[in-house]
Amino acid sequence: MALDNKKPTILATEVVAKSRLFKIESLDLRFSNGETRTYERMKPSGRHAVMVVPVTAEGDLLLVREYSAGTDRYELGFPKGLIDPGESAEAAANREMKEEIGFGANQLVPMKEVVLAPSYFSSRMTLFLAQELYPEQLEGDEPEPLEIVRWPLAQAEELLTHLDFAEARSITALFLALKYLS
Repeated sequence: MALDNKKPTILATEVVAKSRLFKIESLDLRFSNGETRTYERMKPSGRHAVMVVPVTAEGDLLLVREYSAGTDRYELGFPKGLIDPGESAEAAANREMKEEIGFGANQLVPMKEVVLAPSYFSSRMTLFLAQELYPEQLEGDEPEPLEIVRWPLAQAEELLTHLDFAEARSITALFLALKYLS
């Protein structure tokens, strides 16, 4: 049961740091009980993202292994990326698949919209299940070719034991896809 909380009043906002990609915003807040606090968050960009769990007609999952600067290692996960301005989430999902794995999908099922660390980020990611795949390649923006990994759907839960399959959004997408497909 949810509490009937009134959102805090934002008393002041200030950009306290910025880089080429991110702006950190300080928020002075007053809560309904009179308490005040200063929070920091990534300044909302208004751009959201997609992640796609592609399943082939042969019963394989298609994943990509790519370098992740945050962990300084290669990570295994599902195709993903930002939604371009004016683009629908479905169109972005198909575009990202074509750029990263060389396939589009005739059937895209939105499974859930998720957020990562909502205390600090506002960006949302729509998770899709993709079926009825067809070959089509678009040029992506990755600095090196991505390794495409075919993984038997029947052994999907074994992905959880792999050290390089650790991204929470990919794990969530996998569980939702398995639930949808069962």
